[in-house]
Amino acid sequence: MKIQPRQIEAFLKKPDPSVRVVLVYGPDNGLMKERVAKLGKTVVDDLNDPFNVAILSGDILTEDPARLSDEANAQSMMGGDRLIRIENASDKLTVLLKAYLEAPSNQALVLVEADNLTPSSSLRKLCEKEKNAAALPCYVEDQRGLMPLIRDSLRYAGYDISPDALAWLATNIQGDRGRVRNELDKLVTYMGPDKAWEGEEGPPVPNRLGIVQLDDVQACSGEAGAQSLDDLVYAVADRRTKSAMMSFQKLLAEGLPTIAILRALQNHFRRLHLVRSKMQEGQSLEQAVKSLRPPVFFKQERPFKAQAQNWGLLALNGVLTRLAQLEAQCKTSGAPAETLCAQAILSLSVKRAG
Repeated sequence: MKIQPRQIEAFLKKPDPSVRVVLVYGPDNGLMKERVAKLGKTVVDDLNDPFNVAILSGDILTEDPARLSDEANAQSMMGGDRLIRIENASDKLTVLLKAYLEAPSNQALVLVEADNLTPSSSLRKLCEKEKNAAALPCYVEDQRGLMPLIRDSLRYAGYDISPDALAWLATNIQGDRGRVRNELDKLVTYMGPDKAWEGEEGPPVPNRLGIVQLDDVQACSGEAGAQSLDDLVYAVADRRTKSAMMSFQKLLAEGLPTIAILRALQNHFRRLHLVRSKMQEGQSLEQAVKSLRPPVFFKQERPFKAQAQNWGLLALNGVLTRLAQLEAQCKTSGAPAETLCAQAILSLSVKRAG
């Protein structure tokens, strides 16, 4: 069974009871762990329960294939269903899981965790095809996908957020879900008390602690990973090759997925393209930049305006086309995403604007 994006939230809350094996995979390791935890808690209250939870690895099962069936069919001393987690899975487990799915335990849910798997992966194909298995992808979310998460997380903490602040934050904290959660926790701490709502039942309701404004998110998150992303995109658009490559390597060392880096570049050049388009329609540079939402951070206005003057529409069209093609290539091909991204950054940062 292939879980479509629109079906994910419903499946996480209430998995299909006929599904006995769920493959959770993708480049966003933080999102993968979060979804595994949600699925696991539909089976057990405590993910560390020594009686009802077994944690295995791909290497363990490669050496001892019978271990999966033994754990799944074992009777819990305390009663209840069992949860089997398989970490660091790969295509080496395809044959084993195919055999297991022919006669799976009805008292155990098997969660299989894997890194990014291409459409040609035998493990992914198996879980997408079998009726009693499911494949759940975990890709790095773009700005639009992050907005509901940001809004809901702050709502639980008792805050609303202004549209400008929401757009700026969604753009600047893209990346691994774990990193996003850390940035949101930091923002809540910065804002103050984190009491969410009165009562234990019903949906969370803001307790009117305040509205998170653009100044708040820029003060709290502007010097974090967002700063490193800004360093990269401004170095590329300024054609400072050495600085661009150094920023790129720093972001990789911090664990930021290449897709998030590509989207940051796309967002920056898209904003430059919008400004140039408005200027071609008759607006002044100042008017066009001021119309951007979210607005350009005041410390970056001067270099942004210089870039808007140096890059022409034709060149910007070419950059956006290339970045979009590169993102698609990184998602579907077996080529190393980091190498492809590095080549693009190198090429764009030495490109003659015009």
